[in-house]
Amino acid sequence: MLDREKVREIVRKYPERRGALLPALHLAQKEYGWLSPEAMKEVSRALNLPEATVKGVATFYAMYRRVPAGRHLIQICTNVACMIFGAERLVDLLKERYGLEPGGTSEDGRFSLMIMECIGACDRAPAMLVNEDYHPDLNEERIMTILEGYK
Repeated sequence: MLDREKVREIVRKYPERRGALLPALHLAQKEYGWLSPEAMKEVSRALNLPEATVKGVATFYAMYRRVPAGRHLIQICTNVACMIFGAERLVDLLKERYGLEPGGTSEDGRFSLMIMECIGACDRAPAMLVNEDYHPDLNEERIMTILEGYK
């Protein structure tokens, strides 16, 4: 169940309830691990907003997951700088090593993989986020060492 007190705290920060939508979706995703149709309905009810509005926002932004995710979310950038410095090779490595396809979850539920258009790390490419942890200057050895730390 969505923590209604936390939702009320969020709503108090905005002059209109609609302004609280993005943070409320973040809260729901944090509590449930993803935004199921039921979770979006809870946000809709908590903010007194139309379900279509909540779903429209949740489906617009890539940061909201609408399928169950693994324990750790890998977001790897494949934009120009990261691509030039080998991001595609790293995605292939994740496919081979963990059976991860973009948008999918490893069989053991440990990792989910999202391809990101840009994470703002062009000067340290290729780069990724794991959950909220930033990891720049990746290569095949470094990415495997980093991921082994996420048990």
